[in-house]
Amino acid sequence: MEMWAIWIVIGIICMILEISTPGFIFASIGLGAIVTGILALKVSNIPIQIGIFAILTMTTFVLMRRLAKFLLKPENLDSNVFALVGKTGVVTKSITPDKHGYVKIEGEEWAAMPMESNETFSEGCHIEIVETRGNKVYVKRCEN
Repeated sequence: MEMWAIWIVIGIICMILEISTPGFIFASIGLGAIVTGILALKVSNIPIQIGIFAILTMTTFVLMRRLAKFLLKPENLDSNVFALVGKTGVVTKSITPDKHGYVKIEGEEWAAMPMESNETFSEGCHIEIVETRGNKVYVKRCEN
């Protein structure tokens, strides 16, 4: 088998391996091998081919990582209990400064305390989540 064909076969195998692994490592190696295989049609010197392969693999690895980080950068979205801040709900069990109550937010009940130490909330009162601490939400009266 000629050297250019060996490079292409190695490249294809690496691209197939990339499907089952994260990190773009095999894709970089595969792309470097495929391009080296194409260039091997003109350059028959094996040490030069290995040098071309190394340079192409490192270059594609760096560029793919940067491209992936740019394309897949996470939006700074809050999740879990932190996503509740700013949402509104209804008091289902009265809340007093010395005893927590319960609020219903988007169909879920949460233990709640008043944000201000002198506020009380009766059942049916509309509230807004100001803060979360552990598994409790701290609430204030809804502005609307």
